[in-house]
Amino acid sequence: MTDARNPPPGPFDPDTLTDWIFDLDNTLYSAECDLFAQIDQRMGAFIGDLLDVGPVEAKTIQKQYFHTHGTTLRGLMVEQNMEPAAFLDYVHEIDLAVLPPDPALAELLARISGRKFIFTNGSVPHAERVTDRLGVRQHFDGIFDIVASDYLPKPDPLPYTRLVERFDIAPTSAIMIEDIPRNLAPASAMGMTTVLVPGRNPWQREDMDAPHIDFVAEDLVDWLTGLFAA
Repeated sequence: MTDARNPPPGPFDPDTLTDWIFDLDNTLYSAECDLFAQIDQRMGAFIGDLLDVGPVEAKTIQKQYFHTHGTTLRGLMVEQNMEPAAFLDYVHEIDLAVLPPDPALAELLARISGRKFIFTNGSVPHAERVTDRLGVRQHFDGIFDIVASDYLPKPDPLPYTRLVERFDIAPTSAIMIEDIPRNLAPASAMGMTTVLVPGRNPWQREDMDAPHIDFVAEDLVDWLTGLFAA
């Protein structure tokens, strides 16, 4: 694994990449703004209402479903036979005021010569709202969300296959940037270059040295800046 602020010269040239695939939450923006905490809170509230349980039990169920099924949504669909639409609408009704526009990221995305996509376990409307707020939506060529994945979350390999088929992506000429280590494993297996933007949770940082992670970027803007400078 190569230090994030010193991308290697030689074989890794960003201009040779035809496609850049970005996760959305806690990747395109910093986890420090705590935007996802609002989604997390609303997931707990939704579970509490759905299952008629208190907040502590709802939080326990939420985390159990996330770690067992990849997303809380998938857990609810499998364990409770829940229809997903109402859940997605409810949990993404959040206040984006805590998320500042990011002109530096917009400038860096504009410098990328390849196509750019968002691959998220969230929804298209949520991705559109977030990228509008960041000021970067115009730089993306497409969004592949949990609905397009038939509600199979990363790291299930099938959505990755559907992503590359839908957008005619050549994996060996693509790069994927993501905040959860396990979600990069299928991308690496397909031949993509992988970049981890590690989150603050210990379980997001314990696999940073895994062989399927090529780069670690503590800050996406800093990493992209260093990459283009090199």
